[in-house]
Amino acid sequence: MESKRKGARKLSEIPTPILNQLNKGDIESANLMEWLAINPLLLVQAVFKNRKKYLTVLEKKLGESKKLSTLQTHQHIGYWLYEISTKENDSQLLTFLQTYKADAVRCWACYVVCANINLNLTQKIKALEALATDAHFGVRELAWMALRPSIANELTVGINELAKWSLHKNENLRRFASECTRPRGVWCSHINALKENPELGLDILEPLKSDSSKYVRDSVGNWLNDAAKTQAQWVKLCCARWQNESKTKETDYIIKRALRSL
Repeated sequence: MESKRKGARKLSEIPTPILNQLNKGDIESANLMEWLAINPLLLVQAVFKNRKKYLTVLEKKLGESKKLSTLQTHQHIGYWLYEISTKENDSQLLTFLQTYKADAVRCWACYVVCANINLNLTQKIKALEALATDAHFGVRELAWMALRPSIANELTVGINELAKWSLHKNENLRRFASECTRPRGVWCSHINALKENPELGLDILEPLKSDSSKYVRDSVGNWLNDAAKTQAQWVKLCCARWQNESKTKETDYIIKRALRSL
């Protein structure tokens, strides 16, 4: 379950006992600062202490990759885990990771899924559903970030599949569909096709224009704000149409957020 602790605002303010538990994978991070404070090597050593083949490879890889950012390190751990599990023919690894009590370990599972060359995009999206609805905010973020490169490579297929999640009763899946296709996004590469032609994303956005969840509305507003940086006129016209078609406070909220940079 997602941590109820407030979490420290600075790395230096994280209590030593809390940091030790994070590095052992005994607790979940309470906020981004705690997640950034985790020592990936210590976490790997704790998680794979009884899986020596994994531990040996991961320790070597981490020792050779000291210039990676925190996000890149966790991303690479996921990719390395997929490679090792394939070599070892370990079909149980994914279940082990995505049911682990520490959110950082479940984050690795997101990249294991998306690194799987035997899954097509539709299958990857389906395989990510449990992680995209994880109780922890960090796992949900890493789920869409892990999938995003595959979406960019097969945009039409990705939009068609994610449009189904725009209609889903689970707000986390609705937000996932929006966040995964943001033209610019956060901590990730841009999707140039959507920067230049944001109308391609309408199948995802239209069902969300008056969403009941603020979590989703924030994402939709940010999506349009991204698009406004390259296609301001299109965003203005889209917002004007939504305002005419959907006279709700929820739509007004999205429009205000969408136009905030113009």
